Amino acid sequence: NKITRRWARRGTRPCAPHDQRTASTYIFGAICPKQGKGAALVLPTCNTEAMSLHLAEIATEIAPGKHAILLLDQAGWHLSARLAVPPNMTLVPLPAKCPELNPQENVWQFMRDNWLSNRVFKSYEDILDHCCYAWNRLVDQPWRIMSIGMRDWAHEF
Repeated sequence: NKITRRWARRGTRPCAPHDQRTASTYIFGAICPKQGKGAALVLPTCNTEAMSLHLAEIATEIAPGKHAILLLDQAGWHLSARLAVPPNMTLVPLPAKCPELNPQENVWQFMRDNWLSNRVFKSYEDILDHCCYAWNRLVDQPWRIMSIGMRDWAHEF
């Protein structure tokens, strides 16, 4: 939960709630900007096993007979040799330190700006509920996924 921009009158400082607790959860999410679809899991850990579960979830969303290309940054759990990659997808690692090439980074920023930041959660279950709510709200807006995720260069191949 991060602090994001807030509106305030000139000459004043905006206040924002900040939680000092450290309970976390992780949203593993992927989008298809062309179709305005997404697949995600909200999990308590961020590791290779969790990423394998996420890839299996994405695989269920791929149309039969189709093959998906998944762009990833170079996080350790994204490229581990122990990662179980379904046969209907190919993982393409992006160059290191180039988050601007990954449309999913814009999705995370949009979700933080609109649904996840500047709040104090009551409990761990509340964190889970808010993460699920934010993701479900996003996938209910396919035009938003298309707008956030489209990259002209990605359609030139």
